Amino acid sequence: MKTILITGCSSGYGLETARLFHTKGWNVIATMRTPNAAVLAPTRRLQVLPLDVTLPESIDQALRLAGPIDVLVNNAGIGLFGAFEATPMATVREIFETNTFGTMAMTQAVLPQFRKRRSGLVINVTSTATMVSFPLVAAYTASKTAVEGFTESLALELAEFDIGIKLVEPGYGPTTRFGTNGVERMQGLIPEPYAPYARSVFAALGNPTAVTTEIAVAEAIWRAANDYAGTLRYPAGDDAVAIALTKGRQV
Repeated sequence: MKTILITGCSSGYGLETARLFHTKGWNVIATMRTPNAAVLAPTRRLQVLPLDVTLPESIDQALRLAGPIDVLVNNAGIGLFGAFEATPMATVREIFETNTFGTMAMTQAVLPQFRKRRSGLVINVTSTATMVSFPLVAAYTASKTAVEGFTESLALELAEFDIGIKLVEPGYGPTTRFGTNGVERMQGLIPEPYAPYARSVFAALGNPTAVTTEIAVAEAIWRAANDYAGTLRYPAGDDAVAIALTKGRQV
C-alpha cells in the first residue's frame, strides 16, 4: 500500500486529492497550516498534519511524523490578482516563498529517502498561466513558471536515481478559494488607472467557456501518480486541456 503526502489540503485541489487517494486505498498524509477536523478528520489510512512549507522546522517535523512516503504532491500555494505596478515587492516575495521556494524546500527534504530507496515521485501543481499569458497575475505566473523550469531541470538529475517528478497544470478554478484566500493581500492592487481594464478582465472571468474543477485536478494527480510512461505534464480541467491542445501537446 503506497503513501502519499499532499500539501495545502485545507481546501480546493489539495482537499479533493486527499479524499480521492484515500478512497482509492492509499495511505494519505494530508497537510495544512492549521489542521481542522471540520474540514478533514483523521481516519484509518488518513493522517492530518500541520505544515507550513515556508518554515524549515515545520517541514522537518511533518516529514518526521509522516514517516516514509512514496509520493509528494506540492500543492500548497497562494494566489494574487493585481496590477504589477501596484504590487509591493514584499508581496511578490511572499508569493514566491510559498509557491516556489516552498515547493523547492519540500522537494529537497524528501529526496534523501527517495534516493536511498531508488524510488519515489514528486508531483508539482502549477497553472495554465505558464502555458498562455493571463493579465493581472504577473507575479503569480512568475512563481509558477519558476516551478516549471525547476521541475524540467530536476527531472534530468533525478532520473539517475529512478526518481520521478511531474507537473499538473490546472486551469481556471472559480469554485476554489484562490481569490478569497488572498483578499487582504490584494487590497489596493488595482489602482484607478488600471480599473477599467481590470473590470473587463473580471467580466470575462465571470463568463468562462470552460473551467477547472477540484475533482479534475485530483484525477490528474491520480493519473500522474500511476502513469509510468514518463509523461512530464498533465493539464487538469477542460480549459487546461483545450489550452494544451492549442500548444500541440498530447493530453
